[in-house]
Amino acid sequence: MTNHDIGYIPPDYLDRYPETLEREAILSVRQERQSKLFTPQVSQYREAVQAVQDIHSDWYDFSDAVVKVGRAEELTAAQKQRLYHSLQAFCPWKKGPFELFGITIDAEWRSDWKWARILPHIHSLKNRRVADIGCHNGYFMFRMADQEPECVIGFEPVPKHFWNFQLIQNIVQQPMLKFELLGVEHIDFYPNFFDTIFCLGILYHYRDPINLLGKLRQALAPKGEIIIDCQGIPGEIPVALTPRKRYAQARGIWFLPTQSCLENWLVRAGFSQIHCFFAEPLSVQEQRRTPWANIDSLREFMNPDDLSVTIEGYPAPWRYYVIAHKN
Repeated sequence: MTNHDIGYIPPDYLDRYPETLEREAILSVRQERQSKLFTPQVSQYREAVQAVQDIHSDWYDFSDAVVKVGRAEELTAAQKQRLYHSLQAFCPWKKGPFELFGITIDAEWRSDWKWARILPHIHSLKNRRVADIGCHNGYFMFRMADQEPECVIGFEPVPKHFWNFQLIQNIVQQPMLKFELLGVEHIDFYPNFFDTIFCLGILYHYRDPINLLGKLRQALAPKGEIIIDCQGIPGEIPVALTPRKRYAQARGIWFLPTQSCLENWLVRAGFSQIHCFFAEPLSVQEQRRTPWANIDSLREFMNPDDLSVTIEGYPAPWRYYVIAHKN
């Protein structure tokens, strides 16, 4: 199905699960947030997507580090120039890498490194219902699509990220992928629904992480699994750092746990079979400035004389990857 203003729209999963989800509540939030896609503040992104709605391809590869869509020889020189201009509208690209019709987008984050760490530890996504909380531009959703899930629902309230995802979705038209302009607070509308939930780079942005984890657990089906990637601090004691104002120049960071603290949060939220499979400092090779993200990045946020602390004097960030289950 297509919409002239948006482009490709997949079949609505609400029609597939009419008795399972809180349909009316989801539809109400959808309707309220749809108007945000057409405000003057996001017109440059909407126009960038609409400028290339005619570009399609049956060729894509989501199996490797770079999400590849289309072959360079499929486009005329004029089409490629138009596509390049549209892609540039979304700079800085935060998640990637992507390659669209031979145009390589090296994003600020090496999201492929994260996926490579996660993939060996998770249940196959084939025929599973999956949530990607804070899906951003959909890089991980496209990687998930390679495993043929039943559906992947991305939760992301930022209109710019919707349009970024939609530019790619219009080309490849993946029916199992659905981007919802919902926040994690709307996970209550999906009781016992998801087989797998990904919560990547989200938890430390919330004031009540244990309550949030409890809500995510309620959205999991019995025996479902959650994969957490959480920024934190080193240490053996189960404690969390609360920055006074900013952490590595970022606003909106509330609790940065140690590994044992994160594991305790999951226990307190009711999860079982908790396993931390990755615990290392975040490197300036994984988050860095690139031509497609010409912005200050991790190196600029660290103390230039001592990379073990942030510019504010806090311990430099670690990343903890944990998998847990619902009984």
